Amino acid sequence: MAKKEFTYRGKKLEELKKLSIQEFAELVPARQRRSLKKGLSEQNKILLNKIKKGKKNLKTHRRDFVILPEMVGMMIRVYNGKEFTPVTIQEEMIGHFLGEMVYNRKKTQHSAPGVGATRSSAALSVR
Repeated sequence: MAKKEFTYRGKKLEELKKLSIQEFAELVPARQRRSLKKGLSEQNKILLNKIKKGKKNLKTHRRDFVILPEMVGMMIRVYNGKEFTPVTIQEEMIGHFLGEMVYNRKKTQHSAPGVGATRSSAALSVR
């Protein structure tokens, strides 16, 4: 079975790469559109220039950066508050924020209840 060709709002990846940022902004959802129409911040412009140059081993703290079509196939390390987590940009990620791809909260893992938490825990010996 052949792989279905990727399209975003009826446009193929090659067509998306030819669009300017303003033209691409018209295709993305409202939150991303507002972010792109406001204009890129200085830090986002620096990141975009590094992406366009094709730099390898990119690290960024910019979780609010909208994933653009020219980023597809790149590997970017995004900061989650503790470490840089590698993210390989795929076609389906276009139009999302970089921060959506990296969790910044750890799953809570509870152990046994503490002393005094239940009636039975009072019977346990405290060391």
